[in-house]
Amino acid sequence: MNIAIYIYDQAEVLDFSGPFEVFSTACRVCRDDKPFDVFLVGETGRPVRARAGYTVIPHFSFHDHPSIDVLIVVGGVHSDEMNKPQVIEWLARQAGSATLTASICTGAFLLAQAQIVTTQPVTTHWEDIDDLRRSFPNLEVVDGVRWVDAGNVVTSGGISAGIDMSLHLVGRLHSPALAERTARQMDFAWTRNP
Repeated sequence: MNIAIYIYDQAEVLDFSGPFEVFSTACRVCRDDKPFDVFLVGETGRPVRARAGYTVIPHFSFHDHPSIDVLIVVGGVHSDEMNKPQVIEWLARQAGSATLTASICTGAFLLAQAQIVTTQPVTTHWEDIDDLRRSFPNLEVVDGVRWVDAGNVVTSGGISAGIDMSLHLVGRLHSPALAERTARQMDFAWTRNP
């Protein structure tokens, strides 16, 4: 299963590093075949300068990535991304063919801008809850939770909540046992209930 994590300039570092670690660790501790292939996608494939100058080279660009089964959209300083038609169109297109789309933190704004979520229950970082409600009044914005599973769309709160959500996704996409082994290997106190 191909897990693509979309990153961009000023993305929150743990928003993409945490889920990347979860899915790659799940592959290491899995007793079956490798269940996931996780990779980073940037718009151009050139280095991305995440928060605090953390520079990352995506594995792929919009033009050369493999097919995507699960699309994860990270948060950070997302306002520039919301105003890029090519980004919004790519997100909508990938979500349309993916089995599942997820977001971490303010990645929910990008899902809403791309109309991947329109009325579903969603969440975001606690600091951005009111802004998400104002910006997209038709969404059912839930606060006080680590993540919201709305079927083919799963959204999480900020930063570390993306790790909890990713472990939930491992449990859902593969098995609860693999999610447990992954959390243990990561020495992570997993919040299993949102």
